[in-house]
Amino acid sequence: MTEQNTLPERTPAATTTGLSARDRSVITLLLVSAFVVILNETVMGVALPNLMADFGIEAHVGQWLTTAFLLTMAVVIPITGFLIQRVTTRMLFGAAMTLFSIGTLAAALAPTFEVLLVGRVIQASGTAVMMPLLMTTVMTLVPPASRGRMMGNISIVISVAPAVGPTVSGLILEILNWRFIFWLVLPIAIASLVLGLSRMKNVGEHTDARIDPVSVVLSVFGFGGIVYGLSSLGEGASGTPIVPVWVPFVVGVLGLALFITRQLLLQRTDRALLDLRTFRSSTFAVTVVLMGAMMMALFGTIILLPIYLQTVLGLAPVEAGLLLLPGGLLMGLGAPFVGRAYDRFGARPLLVPGTIIVATALWGLATLATESTPAWMILVLHVVLSIGLSLTFTPLFTAGLGAVQPRLYSHGSAIIGTVQQLAGAAGTTLFVSVMTVGTASLLAGGASEIEATAGGVHSAFFYGAAIASLAIIAAFFVRPSPQSADAPAITHH
Repeated sequence: MTEQNTLPERTPAATTTGLSARDRSVITLLLVSAFVVILNETVMGVALPNLMADFGIEAHVGQWLTTAFLLTMAVVIPITGFLIQRVTTRMLFGAAMTLFSIGTLAAALAPTFEVLLVGRVIQASGTAVMMPLLMTTVMTLVPPASRGRMMGNISIVISVAPAVGPTVSGLILEILNWRFIFWLVLPIAIASLVLGLSRMKNVGEHTDARIDPVSVVLSVFGFGGIVYGLSSLGEGASGTPIVPVWVPFVVGVLGLALFITRQLLLQRTDRALLDLRTFRSSTFAVTVVLMGAMMMALFGTIILLPIYLQTVLGLAPVEAGLLLLPGGLLMGLGAPFVGRAYDRFGARPLLVPGTIIVATALWGLATLATESTPAWMILVLHVVLSIGLSLTFTPLFTAGLGAVQPRLYSHGSAIIGTVQQLAGAAGTTLFVSVMTVGTASLLAGGASEIEATAGGVHSAFFYGAAIASLAIIAAFFVRPSPQSADAPAITHH
């Protein structure tokens, strides 16, 4: 059996024929909790006009409610690989959901914008831990032959939660004020915390490894600087950068270079904060690149389509949110079927058509999204895009983590989570910045606001389609998983 298939010793609860009821309950708790916390990444966009009115702030200030969330995630996630090895599953889950609950309560009660921003940062600190913890737990408990199906459930959390965030907040704002975005989530978070502490069991082996403070500081400057730079790029396109755009990029690139150098030195003695030996697997490296491209497409579309639907087509916020709902639900409904298909056929037969469909949908949006496009056509294109994304996320998670050594699962999960946040921020910034620049250029040429915005949207989707087209090539380099050949020996007597 290959090294990739060598699983850590599992408890009797995880038998060779499947998962016990207790294991299923643990994973279900993690799935529900992760869905709740990830949902909060994108709920603030639709609420921004209300917040601007309540707190008397400008749009570029209000955007920090999302930017600060992504910044915190990008800084904390690299540390989770160490935390998962050092802290028990039950304790780490409790800490994550406690932080998220405290942040949610602070945001709901926030008397000022500054307090609301702090609440979002606390929320993100808990959110950052949940996805790596969930993926590591699944890779430890679930036999290789069944991982595709279980990773399909994780794909629901990763893709559907941020996709339906604008819809959820739009529906809430149609009836209640923005504070209920947090008040309605709080009891669910507390219930997950209480139930999790009573039902959660510790998974995997833990070490007495010590954290490297220098690596933490370098990760803050590296990952935080890059995300901040991407956000500053978006602000620069609007003409209101807080700091010169090049400053955070330089800090981020230097910090990341030093961080990587230090990890390469520390991993020789198994003391790395983020073990980069995961990239020795070409499959893992390619899936990380593909994951970045798909997350850029997802988050870029999530931020751009509501702007287009409301500004150009004249839809109300709740109408724009509901139009995007079918695609988000489709990703959720399709994920389990994609997981079963992965278990049967492997990654490449799903990734190649998936990336082709994503690129086709984005090219369609780039050419058909005009000021006179009927809303139903945008709905169809968004549904097609969602089908393509649903075909990619599950194979990427499963094939990527399945290609690394089991002792590196926690580090692989943390790397994937970090790339997701960086790519999400990059996709958001790229799409919005290109749209803003294109719109400004057309306005200067005498176009109406609606025509200019439609032209800016066209340009943004063009760049997204080009990136997705390059992803098609990368999909052919994902090697077939060796686990399928060994699965019968693992899962049957």
